[in-house]
Amino acid sequence: MLAILLVGGCASWDQSGLRVGEAPRPELLANKDVDPAVCERIAHTLLRDADEDTLRAALTQQPGNVDAAIPLVRALLTQKHPDEALQLLDSVLLAAPGDLRALNAKGAVLDSEGRHREAQALYQRALATEPDNEMLRKNLNLSLALDGKAESGNASLQAPSDVAHALMHSK
Repeated sequence: MLAILLVGGCASWDQSGLRVGEAPRPELLANKDVDPAVCERIAHTLLRDADEDTLRAALTQQPGNVDAAIPLVRALLTQKHPDEALQLLDSVLLAAPGDLRALNAKGAVLDSEGRHREAQALYQRALATEPDNEMLRKNLNLSLALDGKAESGNASLQAPSDVAHALMHSK
C-alpha cells in the first residue's frame, strides 16, 4: 500500500498580517513501517518492465529472435494480453517461418484461447519437420483432448499452468 503524505504549511496571524511558515517535516517512513513484500513486488514490477523493454528492443533489432519472443509472450499472457502475444508470434514467424519453438508457442497461446483447431494445425506443421519432438507431440495430444472436451459440451480452457509449461519448454 502506497502512502501519500501531504506536507503543508501552517499559517498564523500576527500583527503584521498573515505569515506562512513551513511545518516541520515528519520522517517519511521508518524502516519498521516498510512492508518487505510490497518492496519486493514493486522491484519485481519495475524489473519486469525493464526486461520487457529489453526483449522488445531485441525483437526490433532481430525480428526472428525466438529467445526474446518466448519470455515476452509469457509476460504478455501473465498480463492477460493474448492478442498482443499472438501478434508478436506472427511477427516472429514472418521472420523465422519454420521455427519450431515459435510454432509451439503460438499453438500454446491458441489453445489457451480455446482455438484448438488452429493450434493443432501449427503442431502438425511443426511435427512434419521434426516428427520425434516430444513437446510438440504432447501439446498436440493435449490440444486434441481439450478440443474433444469442448465438443462434448465440457468446454474447459487449458489451465494457465499448462500454457506456461508449454512455453517453458519452447526454450
